[in-house]
Amino acid sequence: MKFEVTVLPVSDADRAKAFYEGLGWRLDADITVDEGYRVIQFTPPNSPASIQFGTGITELAPGSVKDLMLIVEDLEAAREELKGHGVEVSEVWHGPGVNSAGRRVPGPDPERRSYGSWMSFADPDGNSWLLQEVTERLPGRVSSTDVAGLAELLSETAEHHDAFEAVAPKHDWWDWYAAYLDAREHGSTPEVASAAARRYMAEVKHVVV
Repeated sequence: MKFEVTVLPVSDADRAKAFYEGLGWRLDADITVDEGYRVIQFTPPNSPASIQFGTGITELAPGSVKDLMLIVEDLEAAREELKGHGVEVSEVWHGPGVNSAGRRVPGPDPERRSYGSWMSFADPDGNSWLLQEVTERLPGRVSSTDVAGLAELLSETAEHHDAFEAVAPKHDWWDWYAAYLDAREHGSTPEVASAAARRYMAEVKHVVV
């Protein structure tokens, strides 16, 4: 079983959409079934899980979801990025993260240990997010590879690379593969991923078709 979506209660779907769009999160869907039912889905960068909100999709009070966790490798860099998007972000603290008011120590973990440093922000309704700095995973905390899924994606990549290889000058196939796979892993369609790989080959590797 793969956890994939959290529903957020919001009072104004358009305002919430503008906020999460402003963060640079990927808009996956905005579907209106009728006047009383609308579903909007966003996915944070590099995340396998998404959020949904809208109209008529939950009975929870707006702003009642607290302490959803985002994992980052560099907390200070993430803080500056969020501030650059106009988000009001807390100061960094270390110690307990979830439900830890009164037990937080200002500043990052003195030894910058993985899992030890935190900050937070909230959306316009008050649904809150925690950011935790993780630089090294504890044993067993990394998902195993889906071999069948990877094989299918590699097969697709090879098929699309064949069309490029047929007209391109001599090049290292793994460069094209890497650019294509990266685009697909970030949600691009095969066509968009192929275009991204072509741009990468032209702009970075100077292989122009």
